[in-house]
Amino acid sequence: MAQGQPDTRTRIESAATALFRRNGYSGTGLKRIATEAQAPFGSIYHFFPGGKQQLAEETIRTSGAAYGRMVLALLESVPDPVESVVHAFEAAADDLAATDYADACPIATVALEVAGTNEVLRIATADVFAGWISAGEEWFGRWVTDPDEARALAHSMIMILEGAFVLSRAARDPEPLLLAGRSMAALVRAAVGRAGEG
Repeated sequence: MAQGQPDTRTRIESAATALFRRNGYSGTGLKRIATEAQAPFGSIYHFFPGGKQQLAEETIRTSGAAYGRMVLALLESVPDPVESVVHAFEAAADDLAATDYADACPIATVALEVAGTNEVLRIATADVFAGWISAGEEWFGRWVTDPDEARALAHSMIMILEGAFVLSRAARDPEPLLLAGRSMAALVRAAVGRAGEG
């Protein structure tokens, strides 16, 4: 292995993550993954004996957790919660436009596709979303004393973000994400205001 070059397993996982994110589960074949990873086809089954489903489950869980950490880091980068939410949505809009509207949420494409057809992958996506909600609930809980309201804000942020990704990708326009950020900021401002009155 050349110095600095990712190992074969890492290359396979990275290629699969990018392809599942862009093309979905059904639209991504193992041969394409092997080609993108510059790896022998048989190496996929060497590292992932369960084949495509095992590879998809692992990439969903790994990329989902990484995306959650990235969003949390964006939120942490601005001290004010209202401004922080706006900043996170603006960053999402910039990132989406930079990928020519191809790369949005790393698991949403698969989540929509497999919800009624593949229980293993449905559970993996549900677990990732649950992890994001828990992390969001904890983050919002710094400013909102009611745990139910903090959890509702976490749910709202994910729902608004995912919906905005769909609209922005379809329109090839960042405006839905920017509007979504302002809408989410209004929810946060109201919740923080209520907490301050209590």
